[in-house]
Amino acid sequence: MFAPYLDRWSLISDGEPILTHSSRLLPVLWQDRPAMLKVATDNDERYGALLMQWWDGDGAAHVYAHEGDAVLLERATGKRLLLDMAMNGEDDEASRILCRTAARLHAPRPKPLPDPIPLTRWFRELEPTADKVGGTFADCSTVANALLSDPREVTILHGDIHHGNILDFETRGWLAIDPKRLNGERGFDFANIFANEELPVITDPSRFRRQLAIVSMEARLEPKRLLQWIAAYSGLSAAWFLGDANTPQVETALTVARLALSELAA
Repeated sequence: MFAPYLDRWSLISDGEPILTHSSRLLPVLWQDRPAMLKVATDNDERYGALLMQWWDGDGAAHVYAHEGDAVLLERATGKRLLLDMAMNGEDDEASRILCRTAARLHAPRPKPLPDPIPLTRWFRELEPTADKVGGTFADCSTVANALLSDPREVTILHGDIHHGNILDFETRGWLAIDPKRLNGERGFDFANIFANEELPVITDPSRFRRQLAIVSMEARLEPKRLLQWIAAYSGLSAAWFLGDANTPQVETALTVARLALSELAA
């Protein structure tokens, strides 16, 4: 899988391959620079490479080369990790970094937009699940439908802003990787900050309220609107996990959704 691109782009292997559910990655050196060779195995990753090119290194890793399923990316070499920060006393600062990076990605560009996927299509699995299961799914679906029917501040979105997708690029700062190439209200991108299942404290009500204040201020979003997006996104995430029969993560996502719904009702 990697061999044709190693030869074509004059790359030197610089580590062990990394396998994910959607791509194959290999740390490499390109013109004496650390880079990451990524070969997509699903459409979301292929589309994401187009968006990375469009951002052109502003808020996201540089794309050095792109052909077919393969993309050659600037590699993060910094030692700081946002998830570690969030779990070791710097949760608030990690959230601020996520918000600032998202804001850079949302900034207008003069170039023609890539062909994006509308959020309405992204949410298409929530309503059938709500109709079938009801309960919190139905509440989240109602909120999502209201948001999607009246979008504000529409822009190109990253689609998967979380602690593992914003990396430390040292002198270049914190930059994004692995976008989903979505188009919709910018508030959607900030909801995922509350939904990282790798962070055990996301279901803690006091932590939730503290991060709500921080993210709404940093992202310049009305707390109510942010809560609505958190509820909508968490319901969608739970629907995805339900489809994968991932019961623990279904309940985690629904717990976050209930926190948001409870705050909205207060």
